[in-house]
Amino acid sequence: MNSPAGNIMVTGGAGFIGSHVVRLFVNKYPQYRIVNFDKLTYAGNLTNLSDIEKKQNYVFVKGDITDKNQIHEVFQNYNIDAVIHLAAESHVDRSISSPMDFVMTNIVGTVHLLNAARTFWATPEKREGMRHLFYQISTDEVYGSLGENGLFSEESPYDPHSPYSASKASADHLVRAYHDTYGLPIVISNCSNNYGPFHFPEKLIPLAIMNIRDNKPVPVYGKGENIRDWLFVKDHTKAIDLIFHNALPGKTYNIGGNNEWKNIDLIHLLCKIMDRKLNRTDGTSARLISFVKDRPGHDKRYAIDSSLLQKDLGWEPEVKMEDGLEQTVDWYLSNPEWIQTVTSGSYKTYYEQQYLHR
Repeated sequence: MNSPAGNIMVTGGAGFIGSHVVRLFVNKYPQYRIVNFDKLTYAGNLTNLSDIEKKQNYVFVKGDITDKNQIHEVFQNYNIDAVIHLAAESHVDRSISSPMDFVMTNIVGTVHLLNAARTFWATPEKREGMRHLFYQISTDEVYGSLGENGLFSEESPYDPHSPYSASKASADHLVRAYHDTYGLPIVISNCSNNYGPFHFPEKLIPLAIMNIRDNKPVPVYGKGENIRDWLFVKDHTKAIDLIFHNALPGKTYNIGGNNEWKNIDLIHLLCKIMDRKLNRTDGTSARLISFVKDRPGHDKRYAIDSSLLQKDLGWEPEVKMEDGLEQTVDWYLSNPEWIQTVTSGSYKTYYEQQYLHR
């Protein structure tokens, strides 16, 4: 294992995946100081981290990665040794309606972080005895769409089809360019669809859980035949931990669940689980499924080949889909206050615009 960094900046640490990463690192590595830098947009919520907010090795800083002055202040004030970069606009539908938000956050914000890292890690006094690393967390959507066969590997060409995936692809290219041009120590990982607790309920699984609970329509795009490779979020954070501590600078790893599901099959499984959890007659929840007009540029299939990560670092997904969905459903049904908090305000307006009037 490489020498650890001391002060780690996690961008987007109040979001879904980010909060799981922050919690893991704060609890597992008390010798680190974790600086959670988050804008607290609709998808970021500090209640996600209420269990660790008083830990001595945890600091929250509210800020925007598109503000280069704020970023430089954080690097200076906390002597940042490494960055785990998760802050991003990530919902494809929102990228279609508001592409500039994705350009600013996912591209410009990433460049501001790269410039700060390059500046603060260039001086000998900061480099000596420190392990610097810029870890870019990305998505399998940068690769585009697969046919019926095949898997995305680290060698797959980029072929993004939405403003979201194009903005993440741009950020990945810039991160690699800073490594090749300036020698910045970087790693990148591209993951498949995540699911689990604390997922903001605009995404398929939490939205379906919430709507089934409330006897509302469960929207499914097209005929529900799009295929995704699903990864339980805690399996993802374990992979991030391994990559952060062991990957060689310049490496890219794909992280997938080896767990492909058609959207409609996934929703039917979720309906069965919800019927059982809510003591409803089998088939009750399935009657809520509502097929809606497909979104533009909707990729047909994603699937990840994680064999390089398994070979190099010994990682493999541990949580089976059925078990992960059970845990996810239990969490959402047990945390109605969290759901009420995050579904008020901007999300409620967006939800009504997207689904209730179709």
